[in-house]
Amino acid sequence: MTQQGLQSLERAAGLGDIAACAGGSLKDVDPLLADLVARETRRQTEKITMVASESQPHPAVMEALASPFTSLYAEGYAPQRLREAPLEELENVDARVQDYRGFGNRRYYKGAEFADLVESIAERRAAGAFATDRCRAADIRANVQALSGSAANLAIYQALLDPGDTMLAMALAEGGHLTHGSPYSITGRQYNAVFYQTDSHTEKLDYDAIRELAHEHRPRLLIGGFTSYPWAPDWAALGRIAREVGAYLLADVSHLAGIIVAGVCANPFPHADVAMFTTHKTLCGPRGAVILSRDAEIARRIDRAVFPGLQGGPHVNKIAAIAVALQIARSPAFARLQRRTVSNASALASALSAEGLRIAYNGTNTHLVLVDLVPLNLDGETAARALDRAGIVCNRNVLPGDRSGRVVHGIRLGTTWVSQWGWGTREMTRLAGIIARLLRTIAQDSPDHVLDSEPLVQHNSACSHARHEVERLVMDAPGGAECTWA
Repeated sequence: MTQQGLQSLERAAGLGDIAACAGGSLKDVDPLLADLVARETRRQTEKITMVASESQPHPAVMEALASPFTSLYAEGYAPQRLREAPLEELENVDARVQDYRGFGNRRYYKGAEFADLVESIAERRAAGAFATDRCRAADIRANVQALSGSAANLAIYQALLDPGDTMLAMALAEGGHLTHGSPYSITGRQYNAVFYQTDSHTEKLDYDAIRELAHEHRPRLLIGGFTSYPWAPDWAALGRIAREVGAYLLADVSHLAGIIVAGVCANPFPHADVAMFTTHKTLCGPRGAVILSRDAEIARRIDRAVFPGLQGGPHVNKIAAIAVALQIARSPAFARLQRRTVSNASALASALSAEGLRIAYNGTNTHLVLVDLVPLNLDGETAARALDRAGIVCNRNVLPGDRSGRVVHGIRLGTTWVSQWGWGTREMTRLAGIIARLLRTIAQDSPDHVLDSEPLVQHNSACSHARHEVERLVMDAPGGAECTWA
């Protein structure tokens, strides 16, 4: 084909435009997406994020996430000798690359010598982060390939259960997770789910009642760990119950991972058989998940369930970012952040209560605060929308007693993000005042309020006033809206 013909084909395929963009910035290549990125960046600095599932990754985490490892296809796993090697051996990169060239490899694609090291380092760091005096890092096996917490839970179930087997977990309306057997999830259709609840008087877990349910239904899997119950579990009690009935104990510590690693709340090991945590909540890493187990056979079954059971090639760039987040989690600064996060949640709950709002579950000892809106005759969607307009981002949340996931009467607040800003008790007290005043005003202006079809126009003034208060709070706070890792 002539040069002229090739140029004609390139123009028809748009290749000339692509070539013109080569080496350009995002703004050059895609101005629309660049604008959306800029707007999102502003949103995250101009609003106060209280979403309990969100955090800000360290710049080094973001750097790893955008690294050339994003281009790799590394289906399979690193050799077992690497996955079980101590970290100091993995740090000898040249020697490990020589091993790669001299021995066979489990990956389906070659060119993965550095991916093998990245994944093995992430696995050993994850094991070390959850090691205890009674459960050594060498005894913990990790899988870092799961794409999310939900996918990780599905892999664990596939590894440990047969369809129709019984699992015992916290009910969704009480603070459990969709993937813990909810009928809205495939897990509720695939397995026989039985649910435990909070005590209606104490609003906390009754472990004697959980034991009775376990002995009655003889589950094959007992799940501890929650998405909106704000008290850390008693892992020793759950471990005893699981052993009594011959069940596996799964610790789903997606929300608590960073707090556990920092030693601020109890570690599920050695009581749990398997632990799962997401890496983007209190751990402050990229979006992903890690599965830990204490048994070699369980670990082998989990590996097979993740790949090839549920997923194809792993996202090596994300695994690299997880490794960086786990390295940061070893630092004294990270431990201080987690202590501040839990302290801020307690301060926020106390200040909201002093403002007259009812705190669900009678308080917190984690990063979570749940506000019960029933006394205000407000639904969670209306409250969350109004707060968002005021510059405070949270989510509506189901509470015990709610009959539907559509009309709920709670909001969930998390303190990780504001704690990363360096905020403390003073800021929590001011924030509680802003939240309480806005919710009371809306409740008074709309006593018969119903769900999300109402455009909140009549609350423009209240939302605008709260927005000005939020702006002043951000300006007055030390560091403002700047994430600090010092």
